[in-house]
Amino acid sequence: MRVTADREVCVGAGLCALTAPEVFDQDDDGVVMVLAAEPRDEARAAAREAGTLCPSGAVRVVE
Repeated sequence: MRVTADREVCVGAGLCALTAPEVFDQDDDGVVMVLAAEPRDEARAAAREAGTLCPSGAVRVVE
């Protein structure tokens, strides 16, 4: 699994960081930051959910 985020598209909703805090965070402006581009097995389900929940489509998860 590979996780990416388009910081230019991010609207700062924060659902990614709330859903998968071991994979995502937000900077001081609320923009997404990827903490783990290749999440551990136990974080993969949350990363997938974060990708689904992202309202702007900034978060991408590729298996």
